[in-house]
Amino acid sequence: MLLGSAIPASAQIYTWRDADGRLVLSNIRPSSQRTTPTYAVPKAEEVRATRAVATRRWSAYDDLITEHSRTQGVRADLVRAVMQVESAFNPFARSPKGALGLMQLMPATIRQYGVRNPFDPADNVRAGVAYLRELLDRYHDNEELALAAYNAGPGAVDRHGQSVPPYRETRSYVAQINQIAGRRIEVQKAGSSVIYKVIETTVDGREIVRYTDRKPADGDFVVVGGR
Repeated sequence: MLLGSAIPASAQIYTWRDADGRLVLSNIRPSSQRTTPTYAVPKAEEVRATRAVATRRWSAYDDLITEHSRTQGVRADLVRAVMQVESAFNPFARSPKGALGLMQLMPATIRQYGVRNPFDPADNVRAGVAYLRELLDRYHDNEELALAAYNAGPGAVDRHGQSVPPYRETRSYVAQINQIAGRRIEVQKAGSSVIYKVIETTVDGREIVRYTDRKPADGDFVVVGGR
């Protein structure tokens, strides 16, 4: 996975606070007067962007986000925020580095998850959320490291001692998503759900991995996190 797999490597992200104290995210260098018009970000009242996102465009993928977030045991708010930063909910987004679609999948990820059409929202979101789940498993449910790996590649995270690499783009990327999605609550509260990783074997010997918030009645499972 190359640096810039999640967002175009040539894109510089600028952030500042507006007159009301809200965080503004932009790929446009702000003027000294900072008069660039800003727009609301769905479900993030404290964040503004210089790129408008139509609510109906965002809501068009909410069922897919909910379905695959539940299947993979990933916070829906996290997936939604990744999609916002990656492609601004444009299913035909394409980066100079070859990342494609809503979740900006790189060719290696497309091959790994058997994506037939990266511009098909259902196929793209399925693979993107599954890859995010893989990274969460790799970094023991640490969302910041998983996000850094989604952006810069797991090799970069590992080379820097399993920490967020000191790349301006990657650190900005992680910060943006944390602002939009909110940070994961690490301490499990009473009554909160546990995520179980279940490995099932098909009749032809293939293993299928699924995630669920319901404790399996039988078979092998692993607890991978609580929400």
